Amino acid sequence: MPALIDLRRRIKSVRNTQQITQAMKTVATAKFKKAQRLILESRPYWHGSPDLMAKVVLWAERQGHPLLARREEKKVEGVVITSDKGLAGAFNSNLLAGALSFFEEKSRDSRVSLVLIGKKAVSFFRRHPFPADRVYADKIQNLGAEDLKDLAQFLMRLYVFNKTDAVYVVYNEFKSILSPRITLARLLPLTPSENGEKESLPPDWEPAPAPLLQALLPLYVEDQVQHFFFESQAAEQAARMMAMDNATKNAEELIGDLTLVLNKIRQASITKELLEIMTAVEALAKK
Repeated sequence: MPALIDLRRRIKSVRNTQQITQAMKTVATAKFKKAQRLILESRPYWHGSPDLMAKVVLWAERQGHPLLARREEKKVEGVVITSDKGLAGAFNSNLLAGALSFFEEKSRDSRVSLVLIGKKAVSFFRRHPFPADRVYADKIQNLGAEDLKDLAQFLMRLYVFNKTDAVYVVYNEFKSILSPRITLARLLPLTPSENGEKESLPPDWEPAPAPLLQALLPLYVEDQVQHFFFESQAAEQAARMMAMDNATKNAEELIGDLTLVLNKIRQASITKELLEIMTAVEALAKK
């Protein structure tokens, strides 16, 4: 049986770990509430804009725009959004497995290049043959609106100059605290609506369709890049919060089990000492 001092040391070690996981849960909770407030306030716009842009593209399709050109997918650009840190359950591993499967399937008929956001994505795809056009591997939580706008403009330049035929984004969308949803979205090219809107009358354009598309389409792409990134940030903090909560509860259960073993050993030791004393007393009485 383990010595009492070893059990005490282990209980102290687990209790110290529990304090760390509790602190990490508190930090993740604060960051999650901030990220959740941002996405809940912006979701109506983020989720409504794709349908609106699909209708606008349908109405103005004859005008043409470089971001609307549809080509055979011989070159594909992928964007993978993960986290810098672990300790978030299966947040990164499930996403990376899904992204790898998708891009391996695409690579059979197309040349695949990647934009990697997060240290976990960078270290994972370093072991695979896909070239990386851009890498964001340090403190991605500090990426701001200007950084994401620059990324969106980079993706649009690739598409406009025929350096890629499609842009796909793989990220974790925040659906609930219990589990994120791995999401694959095609960012480019934009496609017209397919819900029968062709029968409706087009609007009266002011100004003309071409300059309006020239202004709206880049803004739409920039907003969607922000959407994907901030959804991933909220999902990451929710996953870490739950992982640290489970770790704290597991540590509490382990402390209880170790304390029970410790008490049993102490009780057995006391019982043994009492028996030895009683045996000595009886031996002395017989003399």
